[in-house]
Amino acid sequence: MSNTDFDVIVVGGGHAGCEAAFACSRMGFETALVTLSEKTIGALSCNPAIGGVGRGQLTREIDALGGVQGFITDKAGLHYRMLNTSKGEAVRSLRAQVDKDMYSREMQSLMKSQARLHIVTGSVEDIHVTGDRVGGVLLEDSSVIRARKVIMTNGTFLRAVMHVGEEVTSGGRVGEGAVQGLTGALGTLGLETGRLKTGTPPRLDRDSIDWSQLMPQVPDSDPDGFCHWTPPPRREWMNCHVTRTDEVVHDIIRDHLHRSPMYSGQIEGVGPRYCPSIEDKIVRFPDRKGHTVHLEREGLETNSIYVNGISTSLPADAQEALVAKIPGLEKAKFLRHGYAVEYDFFPPHQIRRTFECRALSGLYLAGQICGTSGYEEAAAQGFLAGVNAALSLKNEAPFILGREEAYMGVLADDLVRCDPREPYRMFTSRAEFRLQLRHDNADIRLARRGNELGLITDQQAEAVEEDAKLTESCVARLHKERSGTKTFHEVLRAPGASWESLEESHPEVGAWEISQGIKERVRVAVRYEHYIERQQDEVDRMKRNEKWVLPEDLDFSSISGLRTEARETLTRLRPDTIAAAQRIAGVSPADISCIFVVLKSRERDEEVL
Repeated sequence: MSNTDFDVIVVGGGHAGCEAAFACSRMGFETALVTLSEKTIGALSCNPAIGGVGRGQLTREIDALGGVQGFITDKAGLHYRMLNTSKGEAVRSLRAQVDKDMYSREMQSLMKSQARLHIVTGSVEDIHVTGDRVGGVLLEDSSVIRARKVIMTNGTFLRAVMHVGEEVTSGGRVGEGAVQGLTGALGTLGLETGRLKTGTPPRLDRDSIDWSQLMPQVPDSDPDGFCHWTPPPRREWMNCHVTRTDEVVHDIIRDHLHRSPMYSGQIEGVGPRYCPSIEDKIVRFPDRKGHTVHLEREGLETNSIYVNGISTSLPADAQEALVAKIPGLEKAKFLRHGYAVEYDFFPPHQIRRTFECRALSGLYLAGQICGTSGYEEAAAQGFLAGVNAALSLKNEAPFILGREEAYMGVLADDLVRCDPREPYRMFTSRAEFRLQLRHDNADIRLARRGNELGLITDQQAEAVEEDAKLTESCVARLHKERSGTKTFHEVLRAPGASWESLEESHPEVGAWEISQGIKERVRVAVRYEHYIERQQDEVDRMKRNEKWVLPEDLDFSSISGLRTEARETLTRLRPDTIAAAQRIAGVSPADISCIFVVLKSRERDEEVL
C-alpha cells in the first residue's frame, strides 16, 4: 500500500480521532490519522480532567469495549474522586484530574506505536468523491490521499475564531489556526451546517496564589481508576482547592458585561447551557451570592493552574479585575486569559447511529463536529464511528448499542434524533435505564461485545464473565442461606446494610472466599434487584418497538393523520425505528399509531407478494 492509499482516513487527532484511528487499525485496516500537528494529538484543549457525572460512565464503557481513553487517563491521573457518593450507585461517576502534558505524550506514543496506524501531517480542505461514495481527502497542498472510508473529527477548528473581549483572532485553540474551506466543501455534498460556541477560563501562575485562603479538596485514597484491566499507577495524589466568587466579583462582571462578546452581539453561536461562562452565570442566576471556583493543577511539570468555574471571554483587563477580588487570587498572575471559541458544526440528524453521513456513503462524522461538548462524548463517538467504518469494510453488520446497554447507546440515539441549538452534554438523567448502566458494571455489560469486535482479548472477556458468574452465584447463595427467619439476602437488602455489617452480624459469611470487588458487586446487585427487574419490563417493551424498522423510503408527508409538526420533524430527523420515533419531541402517541397503520399495511402487502 502506498503512502497515499489507505483503508480509512481519520481527520483530526483529538479524542474522537484517536479512538477512531485506534479502533480501525486494531481491527486490521491501514489507517491514516491526518492532523495539523503531531504535537497536538491527544491534547486536552480545556480542563485537565476526564470523567464526571455521566461522562465517567462513557469513559468506563469505552475502556470495557477496548478503547483507549480510560487507559491513558490512568497513566496520567493525579487526583481521583467518585462523585455523588451520597446518592445511589446509579448516579455515581468517577472523575480524574490528569497531567495534561503526560496525557498527550502517552496518547501520542500509543498512536505512533500502533501497527497499521500512520500519522499524516496536513490540513484537509476537501472531500474526494468517487462516484456516489467517498474516495479520500484533498490536502491544502492539493495532494490527494485515497481511502474507502473517511471519518471527520475536526473538533472546534472549522472556520473557528477566538474571542477575548473585542479582540477576535482566527483559530480553534491558542497557538493553532482554523480550517477554513472544509465547511463549504461538506456543504456542497448537501450537509447542513450550524454555529456553536465553547469557552475556557484563565490559567494562573501557581506561585502567585495564596493557597492558605483556599479549601483543599482531598482525592479518594485508593481509587480503582477508569481502566478495567490495569490499576492506575500509585503516586502521591494531589489535592484540588476551592474558593468562591462574591457580590464584589459579580458587580465587576456586570460593569463590563457590555464588553463581553456573548452580550455585545459579537458571538453568534450558542454556548453550552450546563457549562456556562461566568458572565452567563451572573445573568441567568442574578440572586446567587456566589459561585464555586475549583483550582486544578494542569501537570506535575508546570505552574499552570486551571481556574474551573470562571470560563470567560471578557476583555483581559476585566478578567484581571474580577480574579483579583476572588479570595486567594488577589495577587494571581495570568499565564493565559480566558477566551471563547466559535466554530462550525453539522447537526447530527444528518448521520445514522453508525455515524455515517446520510448524504455520502463512506463519510463519517464524530465529536464536536456533531454538536457535542466534552472529551468523553467525543471519544465515544470516535470509537463508534471507527468500529462501524471497520465493520462496513468487512461487510459485517453495524455495531449499534441500545439505550438499555450503554450510555454510548444513549448518546448515539440522542444525537441522530436531535437538532441541537447548544452543545450536547451527557448526564445520568439522559439514561432512562441508568440503574442498569452503572459505573461498576461497564465491563460486565460490554466486554464480550468488545471481544466480538476483536478489541478485547479472550482472556479479558473470560475474566469478566467469571466475575459475573461469581456475582450471580453469590447472590443466589444469599437467597438460600438464612439466619432465623431472614435470609442473608434480606439482611443485606435492609436500608444502610453493607457487606461489612453482614459479616459482623453473621461471621460465617466472612469465610466466603470472594474479593472485595465481588462483595461490592453483590451488595449493589442485591440493593437494586427488584428495581432492575421492574426496569427490565420497560426494556423489553422498548426492544419490541425497536424491531419495527422504518424503511428508508418511507414518505412521512404521505401518511394520513400525521400532524404537521410530526410530519416535518420526522422528515427532518429520519428515525430508523418506531422506538426512536417515539422518543422525538413533538411526536405524539397518535402520530405513532398512524405510522403503525402504514407499517402493518406494508407487511400485509409483502406477505401477499
